[in-house]
Amino acid sequence: MNITLHHAHDSRSLRVLWLLNELGVDFTLVVHDFFDKSLRSPDYAKLSLAGRVPMLVIDGTVMAESGAMVEYLCEMFPDAGFGRAAGQVGRLEWLDWVHYAETIGQHCANLTQSHIMLREDWMKSKTLQRLEAKRLERVLTRVEQQLSDGRDYLLGDFSGADCGVGYGVKVAARFVRFDHLPYVAAYFERIAARAAYQASLPPKGAQLIYRQEFYEMPDVQNG
Repeated sequence: MNITLHHAHDSRSLRVLWLLNELGVDFTLVVHDFFDKSLRSPDYAKLSLAGRVPMLVIDGTVMAESGAMVEYLCEMFPDAGFGRAAGQVGRLEWLDWVHYAETIGQHCANLTQSHIMLREDWMKSKTLQRLEAKRLERVLTRVEQQLSDGRDYLLGDFSGADCGVGYGVKVAARFVRFDHLPYVAAYFERIAARAAYQASLPPKGAQLIYRQEFYEMPDVQNG
């Protein structure tokens, strides 16, 4: 199987890069700069008209959705035990968590857009920033509840769902304090310690999306 992943540091393509590293399979990694407009180039448009990452090419077939990539890769390499086959106990819950990553991701994306991509203060809505941070905190409470029985990962053992949700938790930590989410905080420490996760992080000096440890929730009293 010939696998190529198109990736940008700090982006949601980390979900797939991390899973590939967990699986220990051979793949080619193509790294793009999120800010130099190369993702909008005519060459890249042949893969993604939207100019997005991840894009995964498997034996010449292009995939554009990270949730689908997680599902497919787990199915292609079942011996790793990171997926749940059709008819297998836990399949429904596994699928739900694989795609819950996007519930987390949509609020992370909105906050990223507002805090980082809209560079001038006059472009930003403090009300929207605060609202999205609160929404993100609420969707994380489901992760908190899932982990509150003392399990290490979402389904007990590590699975592909943790790559999707784990990336969401990683980004959420830039916008939401985990003071009232102790199980989420501990979960993040566990996933961050995994060798495959560490191998997926940007190298020193790489161009990053998130350049602050934390983006404070604004006071909307005067704006």
